[in-house]
Amino acid sequence: MKTMYIAFLAVFILFSCNDSGKKDTSYRPDSVGNINNLQVVIDNDLWNGPVGEEIRTYFAAPTDGLPQDEPLFTMNQMPVSTFTDFARTNRIFLHVSLGKEDNVKIAKNEYARPQVGAIITATSEEGLIKLIEEKHDRIIEAIHASEIQERQRRTKVSMMDTDSLKEQFGVSLKVPSAYRLANSSDDFYWLRKNLKSGTTNILIYQVPLNTITNDSMAVSQIIKMRDSIGGDYLPVEDEGRFITEDAYAPYLFKSEIDGHFAYETKGTWEVKGAFMGGPFLNFAVKDEKNDRYLILEGFTYAPSVEKRDLQFELESILRSAKLTN
Repeated sequence: MKTMYIAFLAVFILFSCNDSGKKDTSYRPDSVGNINNLQVVIDNDLWNGPVGEEIRTYFAAPTDGLPQDEPLFTMNQMPVSTFTDFARTNRIFLHVSLGKEDNVKIAKNEYARPQVGAIITATSEEGLIKLIEEKHDRIIEAIHASEIQERQRRTKVSMMDTDSLKEQFGVSLKVPSAYRLANSSDDFYWLRKNLKSGTTNILIYQVPLNTITNDSMAVSQIIKMRDSIGGDYLPVEDEGRFITEDAYAPYLFKSEIDGHFAYETKGTWEVKGAFMGGPFLNFAVKDEKNDRYLILEGFTYAPSVEKRDLQFELESILRSAKLTN
């Protein structure tokens, strides 16, 4: 028995060391956590003071394009001393502490796989606040991209067959099998998933390249475009019309889909007089080769339900687009 134990210990040491005799850190456990659940590792006194307020200002800011305020991330705080063992396997984390230098590091697969975290240290609270203010955009961008990849990875477990979409519009999408084809024609494609209360939806169509002429006119031209298509193709009871909500100007960003420039628009839609509405996300993908903008849109109708993660799933689907023609 003792001989077997010694042999096992020798094998363990062998596989725990690399050629230089140092500990092999290539192995990482699987990461865990719900989508957009951010583990914030920071001591209580910092979390309850100005440093914590600075973190909440950016990482719990309202998500763009939703009808009600929902935070960018759902945050769970733990002191630095408890950030050990299984607690380190959360897929996304923000580690903030006082140290010997001012530094921000984006760490990938530091304690688990896949994992993205930001490690912020500074010699003072003022230094931490300054670094959070200066680097929050970079950190959020890295975490957001990581979560999109994770959402897409989960989609791959069971996907819908979208070959007809590829044939019709020259684009492929990774769509969960929970979606179904609601309607299609020569110039319009509509996918839908039923929820306990409502639906999430994907629209694909194309418009001539001159539909959007320049950056300064893009918002108004995209609104006009989607109100025309949505109003004509989406059935609404009592002669209502599916349109962009008048009360709130949509957010417009410049983005990229499969290496192509795209206008990314986030806002809310409504049906006038029907008390129906919800968020939408629209990508107008510039396809100069085919003299068109390929339009990829996701929208949600889910009364009395939080919509951040529903829209995030739609974004992950739309960002999986590959132009094949």
